[in-house]
Amino acid sequence: MHTNTDTLTRFYTAFANLDADAMSSCYSLDATFDDPAFSLAGQHEIAGMWHMLVDAARGHGKQDWRLDFNNVRADERTGHVHWEAHYRFSATKRQVHNIVEADFTFTPEGLIASHRDHFDLWRWSRQALGMGGWVLGWAPFFKKQMRQKTRAALTRYLAKNS
Repeated sequence: MHTNTDTLTRFYTAFANLDADAMSSCYSLDATFDDPAFSLAGQHEIAGMWHMLVDAARGHGKQDWRLDFNNVRADERTGHVHWEAHYRFSATKRQVHNIVEADFTFTPEGLIASHRDHFDLWRWSRQALGMGGWVLGWAPFFKKQMRQKTRAALTRYLAKNS
């Protein structure tokens, strides 16, 4: 087993336990993160996102939180993990089951250099937002608007918690 597999296992174990500090320590200082909701550069922004999301999960009932991961594979340059999160979406209080494929690159020191999560945004929006997500969640402008809202939320969070 490659040491980068250990990094991914450590990251997702911390994620399952809602330990944002341990998650953040797995990233290099100049790491990047991208998914349908966020596009981030640098460990500071990425750590802020994980802290914000972990705080939301804790605030809306840790009993509603569950993360499972498998298919952890990594070599000296790249990695992949399949993960599924069950949680209550903070804005609507609706239960979500998000199914994600994650791809990674690593630094020579074994830290995450890039992290890209792939999931079906329309599926997520139908669960998280109900009818509004059903009607609009597939549209490109929905993704753009969501990224603007998540960026604003992260900016507020970082200003308040730095």
